[in-house]
Amino acid sequence: MRFGTPLLRAGLTMAGLTLCAPALMAAGQYDGGASDTEIVIGNIVPYSGPLSGAGAIGTCHQAYFERVNKAGGINGRKVRVVSLDDGFNPARTLEQARRLVERENALLIYGTFGTATNTAIHHYLNQKQVPQLFIVSGASKWNDPKQFPWTIGFLPSYAVEATGYARHVLDHVKDAKVAVLYENDDYGKEYRNAFRAALGPQADRLIVAEQSYEVTDPTIDAQVSRLKASGANVLLNVTAAKFAAQAVKLVNDSGWKPTHFLVNPASNLQTVIRPAGMEASQGIISAQFMKDPTSPAFQNDPDVKAWREWKAAYNPRAAEGDWWNWHCYATSYTLEQVLKRAGDDLRRANVMKVATGLKDLKVPMLLDGITVNTSSGDYAAIKQMQLMRLAGEGFELYNPNK
Repeated sequence: MRFGTPLLRAGLTMAGLTLCAPALMAAGQYDGGASDTEIVIGNIVPYSGPLSGAGAIGTCHQAYFERVNKAGGINGRKVRVVSLDDGFNPARTLEQARRLVERENALLIYGTFGTATNTAIHHYLNQKQVPQLFIVSGASKWNDPKQFPWTIGFLPSYAVEATGYARHVLDHVKDAKVAVLYENDDYGKEYRNAFRAALGPQADRLIVAEQSYEVTDPTIDAQVSRLKASGANVLLNVTAAKFAAQAVKLVNDSGWKPTHFLVNPASNLQTVIRPAGMEASQGIISAQFMKDPTSPAFQNDPDVKAWREWKAAYNPRAAEGDWWNWHCYATSYTLEQVLKRAGDDLRRANVMKVATGLKDLKVPMLLDGITVNTSSGDYAAIKQMQLMRLAGEGFELYNPNK
């Protein structure tokens, strides 16, 4: 079952940003971080701290552009990726963003991980008019071209995903009683709120328990115990990294057997499902917009074969079941296309003009039929997902109507 939320296309203006200049002027039009020979791009991810598993994103970004550089770069320019650690601490994210812009002179920042962390640098980068591209967060706030014209996401919005789970509950779960476990920040609250909204007037009756946790908590044992005690037969699990693995294991070990929805950012086989236990994870429902190299359905897929070749040559330590290593590949490809299309006009305004004018861009590793589309009034790059369910050693695409 594919699902997506139609988005308003009201022709929003690009307040404070002029992106309608002539497409390309003379060769060699540059802002900081670009020259005749080099393009400097910045990236911030948690190589340390509670969500350090997402550090694989930064390693992947660097490996991707290593291949690009080996092939001659982008329009003759080599790409230098400066990837910094924020430990998933928003204050540190802002510090690192300032370093990238003011000391490293990066042309743009892309692929930064996390909702709270990207929120911390949202205003700063827009004030500096530095592109904040293809954020690793599905928060709907990134699609706000009027107020934040220099920021664009990549993932389908959390609202799109949460709506799909709510529809499944309404259509396929008899006598549903829903428990919600969520991270107590913008990430967790957006999923929770969108799920409630999609349930409509039945939300207060259907949701019988909610529990939150902090990313600094050592465990979530107490929260899972309380949710089980509520008598719920549905669990919406809005967690991340080690907390997702804890939750899956705790639910199984306690003997609780709810219809278990695990949000896409937590559906990582390498860092969540396998540590929790494959047997403990059977039947979990999530959503996907990418091809899973571990799925039998994609073993002969051309995108997956090409991804494996790249991984073997440039990122051999990357785990095949680690979702970040597919996502960052797709994100980096998209940025490569933006920079190629920008040509010799590597001013930041032109980079944003190109990034917000992508039409039906086919990106490797996206599910067939899903393309990247952006416009000056709609920054939501991907608007579709498909349900999937864990069966055997991995997830398989899932249509509950069949």
